[in-house]
Amino acid sequence: MGFSIALIVFSLLLMLLVLMHKGKGGGLSDMFGGGMQSSVGGSSVAERNLDRITVVVGLMWFACIVVLGILMKINN
Repeated sequence: MGFSIALIVFSLLLMLLVLMHKGKGGGLSDMFGGGMQSSVGGSSVAERNLDRITVVVGLMWFACIVVLGILMKINN
């Protein structure tokens, strides 16, 4: 039961994080000040941190799916 709740939370969080990323035409990150271009070029610190957080949450989401699959296989 705990992993099912964690999967729902990670799914919603992952959706939010992906929507916050800046795409070709901007994104929801523009609403939070992510639309400003850096004069040096490359990605800003906020964008790199958003990338890192998204990867970590994605890995935790994947781990929940694997654990739930193993638990379902054991219980059957």
